[in-house]
Amino acid sequence: MQNVKALEIGVMFWARENALETLRRVKALGVECGQLGISGEYPIGGNTQDWLDALRIERFALATVVSSYTGESYADFPTVVRTVGFAPLRTRAERIARTKYVADFASQLSVNSLACHVGFVPEDRADPAYQDMLHVVREICDHTAGLNQTFAMETGQEPPAVLLRFLKDVDRHNLKINFDPANLILYGTGDPLEALDVLAPYIVSVHCKDGDYPPVDNPNALGNERPLGKGGVNIPAFIAKLKGIGYGGILCIEREEPDEQKREADIREAVKLLKALRAP
Repeated sequence: MQNVKALEIGVMFWARENALETLRRVKALGVECGQLGISGEYPIGGNTQDWLDALRIERFALATVVSSYTGESYADFPTVVRTVGFAPLRTRAERIARTKYVADFASQLSVNSLACHVGFVPEDRADPAYQDMLHVVREICDHTAGLNQTFAMETGQEPPAVLLRFLKDVDRHNLKINFDPANLILYGTGDPLEALDVLAPYIVSVHCKDGDYPPVDNPNALGNERPLGKGGVNIPAFIAKLKGIGYGGILCIEREEPDEQKREADIREAVKLLKALRAP
């Protein structure tokens, strides 16, 4: 795998059937590194060599492999609580097994970081669901530690102070954070710049994403994602603060716009913006 420089610009993208074509399309956006997303439907078995070959041919660096799961929905806050990550009891064992499988796949690609949304973490430590999540995350941390990987929880669904306490309660050296500033806004759980101060020691990767806060008249709604620089994150201040805390990972653009042409156009504009902000 290619080495990456601190604050190198990358893209979060999802595995498709043809690994080489996927990487070439991503590189056409103006980047040479990123995070590879593995959906619950993606068949990993038999594709490892294809990805190894494609990464070598394109000289593309993967900083993280991201796992997601069949049946997850981000339609609104109650749906997120009910369907995302390891919170649903009905799919928990299957998703834990899938996560370990994705971690093994990442290890075969020489990627030393796995990330995902673990699901809703209750604020009350006495809540049985809080204790259950502790056990789940410890199990995944122990598996990834055996592969010399970090396991990065993505921010968003709980306030930064709650997440920090949970990280300490899990008590695993390889448990880290994939910091997504927009998620804190979309869920209305915190100010991204303040959250950086709270979570800085745990951050191993970041998403460069933007969005608006949820509407005040609907407590169940999430905010809307926006093109980078068009939402409430304050991207210039975010990049400046990353520099200030000594962050040394990549700047990974994530754009969730469903229209592929518009998404790629927005990503190209985001690359230009980050290049300008990254300059000394």
